[in-house]
Amino acid sequence: MTDRNIRIEPFERRAIEAQEIEIVERKGLGHPDSICDGIAEHVSQALAREYLDRVGTILHFNTDETQLVAGEAAPAFGGGEVVDPIYVLIVGRATKHYEGRTIPTERIALRAAREYLEETIPQLTFGEDVVVDVKLGEGSGDLQNVFDEDGGGPVPMANDTSYGVGHAPLSETERIVREAERRLFEEYAETNPEVGADVKIMGKREGDVIDVTVAAAMVDAHVPDMDAYVDAVDGVRDFVADVAAEHTDREVRVHVNTADEYESGSIYLTVTGTSAEQGDDGSVGRGNRANGLITPNRAMSMEATSGKNPVNHIGKIYNLLSTEIARAVVGEVDGVTDLRVRLLSQIGRPIDEPHVADVHVITDEAVSLADVEDEIRTIVDRELAGVGGLTNRVIEGELTTF
Repeated sequence: MTDRNIRIEPFERRAIEAQEIEIVERKGLGHPDSICDGIAEHVSQALAREYLDRVGTILHFNTDETQLVAGEAAPAFGGGEVVDPIYVLIVGRATKHYEGRTIPTERIALRAAREYLEETIPQLTFGEDVVVDVKLGEGSGDLQNVFDEDGGGPVPMANDTSYGVGHAPLSETERIVREAERRLFEEYAETNPEVGADVKIMGKREGDVIDVTVAAAMVDAHVPDMDAYVDAVDGVRDFVADVAAEHTDREVRVHVNTADEYESGSIYLTVTGTSAEQGDDGSVGRGNRANGLITPNRAMSMEATSGKNPVNHIGKIYNLLSTEIARAVVGEVDGVTDLRVRLLSQIGRPIDEPHVADVHVITDEAVSLADVEDEIRTIVDRELAGVGGLTNRVIEGELTTF
């Protein structure tokens, strides 16, 4: 059995729900930063599957530097037009030649980007409203060597000295912010097509009052006039309030498109349902962390998770794994009210043997850390031992990275 460096200690702060101020943010799938995350991750999955199909193993690649340059649009009630297209540049590294075979990585990336955009933001016409370019170079020799060495052993070697962070359980505010955006996109917009994919939600809890501020891009083709726009805003407000009520008994106040000025006609109206059409640029890693949220009250890693290789790239694996560990501990151990997991790698070291697995725990008053420490350690060790299973789950899209 591997002797892993697992450290468990009490968390010297109040649990999130007991803190006076909490701030939580989520950038929806149509936000420019999330578009970059989504394209980068979809390309990553496509490359991994293609490598497996063609050569039987996942080769070295990363697509986590994807950038978006905003376009220009002229929205209008009943339908406007995109004047200058959005420009997306997929940037990264990919193995193009292997054992005498050539892999068309850039064509694979373009196809994956088209698939993702058509599914996520169907209002964008690929090649007209959005133009996608690809620049994938070969990886550096030392990192390719670290990656190549993985094939000979049962556990891949870390490609970097870096860290990932996860926490559990989600607070009420965190659940409201995440679920409100998800359900607006997956549920509400199905019957209310005026609501675009670009929805950003900011939650602030001050004591027992939660303010939820929603920025929702409205699609002009489904908004014939100002009255219809006001109705659309009211509909989003009511829906988010209903979602929030499912997760808390606290007072919740919902604010939608607070920058609107109805008298002057300055409103959040778009042609395509995303602010990327007009002035908002985007980059991988500037938005949601691996758990889908931006959480200033919690420790976070600055690593971009989307687009990184799912075999040995710590910036992806340890952020996902630390979150999985935190959820597992909270789900299996009674009395844990707040938990943070930090995993630190060392380049060239097996990914199931972190340089340190650092776990901070807050328990109920009736439970001491000594009562549950061994149980927590067993779960952390188990999840680290099973880290290899993350790769397939990421490739198949079972784990989200933003």
